[in-house]
Amino acid sequence: MSSLWTPGGEVPVDRSRGGSEPPPSEATAPRPGSGGPPSEEELAAQAAELQRFLLEAPAEEIVAQHAMGLYELAVIHLSQPEPRLGDARLAIDALVALVDGLEGRLGEVGTQLRQTLPQLQMAFVQIADRGGEGQEPTTERTDG
Repeated sequence: MSSLWTPGGEVPVDRSRGGSEPPPSEATAPRPGSGGPPSEEELAAQAAELQRFLLEAPAEEIVAQHAMGLYELAVIHLSQPEPRLGDARLAIDALVALVDGLEGRLGEVGTQLRQTLPQLQMAFVQIADRGGEGQEPTTERTDG
């Protein structure tokens, strides 16, 4: 099993479901002795390589990984010494929209998210009730 980089970090990709590893490339390999930024040609080669990789991976996996990133984003905002409730709420609401809107289309990850989403929503409510961000508890729904 290899991984896919997302803004939330490296995410494992199940190769048995049809995804493929991006091919190694000189454009992505570190250049010995070069401390400078990559050239425009190197950036274009990296972008083309990433596009090929994304085209080979099933869209279900890519979308599910982005949904997992939203879950992680909400957790990060909730776990700060001063929780960022507005940011956490947005991430949770976006996750709810994906999970509900794509029900049955995100595979195993979708099932896991559907099962853990109530726990995330409960954590949000508990933190909001304690007055995260110095705010009063909100009556807004985080479940869509």
